[in-house]
Amino acid sequence: MGKLRLLVVDDEPGIRSGVVRILENFTVSYPFMDEDFEFHVTAVESGEEALDVLNQESIDIVLLDNKLPGIQGIEVLEYINKMEFDIVVVMITSYASLDLAVKATRKGAYDFVPKPFTPKELRASIETITKQLFLRRMTTKLKTEGKQIRFQFLSVLSHELKSPLNAIEGYLKLMQEKKNGELIQDYMEMIDRSMFRVQGMRNLILDMLDFTKIESGKKNRTMEPLHICEITQQCIDSFQPLSIHKDVDIYLNCSEKIGLHADKQEIEIVLNNLLSNAIKYNKQGGRVDVTVRKEDDRVIIIVEDTGIGMKPEDIDRLFKDFVRIKSEKTKHISGSGLGLSIVKKILDMYQATITVASIPEKGSSFTVNFKEE
Repeated sequence: MGKLRLLVVDDEPGIRSGVVRILENFTVSYPFMDEDFEFHVTAVESGEEALDVLNQESIDIVLLDNKLPGIQGIEVLEYINKMEFDIVVVMITSYASLDLAVKATRKGAYDFVPKPFTPKELRASIETITKQLFLRRMTTKLKTEGKQIRFQFLSVLSHELKSPLNAIEGYLKLMQEKKNGELIQDYMEMIDRSMFRVQGMRNLILDMLDFTKIESGKKNRTMEPLHICEITQQCIDSFQPLSIHKDVDIYLNCSEKIGLHADKQEIEIVLNNLLSNAIKYNKQGGRVDVTVRKEDDRVIIIVEDTGIGMKPEDIDRLFKDFVRIKSEKTKHISGSGLGLSIVKKILDMYQATITVASIPEKGSSFTVNFKEE
């Protein structure tokens, strides 16, 4: 739960206590926000007190009456603007004339709340203000951070989504015009190909979400004892449609219950990426061997394939963001270039290692090494 600090500046005790009471147990939530927000309210009765609070505390929202004893509200607004505080200011006043509205807006006020106001009116205004503040701060952050990563995200999305969408659209038009006949059976191959394309787009989006969560530190983690063999088998089972499509057999070698204290979702991400690559970059009729074993205080997972392999110079680039090994054999294989980057970031959180051995045209082997604490 996030917390926003709100300062109400009004010389009427009823207004101050009313704002505190109305927002006491109030929270704001929007689907696009990482967390819900509650409010810590500070109430003062004069502009002088408001300036003291603003200089000493980090305030997010100010509800500001203009008609105050001593320093007027518009002067407080001017001070906030001059100091370039990251604050959303809303005027609360009975004297909200057009002239004052224009002047306050020019000085940086976001909105007006006329008094007397109802609890519903204040809460609705605070919801809008919170959304405005969240979006403004996100915009500022995007302007100052991660310009290159945003460019790469957009480039990857536009490139990787364009091709499958065009293909699906083409299949749908053929079906719409009944080019192959009147029966649904006449279009099963097109439907299968479309479903395969949809799965590829879904995987791309999931990769993007995993990457952004890990990069931002917002990913929730639940550490618990896990049975690695069971989780590995579940992951293998989920890839049966892809392995059947590619005519690739998967074998699991895990003869005992092997435990690991970890986050289940993170381990699944690691296994899913390694299995996905082992199948996608394999040869028709190939195989994938997955071995899970315990050595002293270590848990070792090995994923071997009989695929197209890599050159030694390509292995060094594998775990970088948005890197894909390009060749005549890989140009028709979809991917975000994020899978192994995500794997490496997750393993780094466990102080685990991953090593790669590969021979062109013979296959690759990925070895993950966890050390149990």
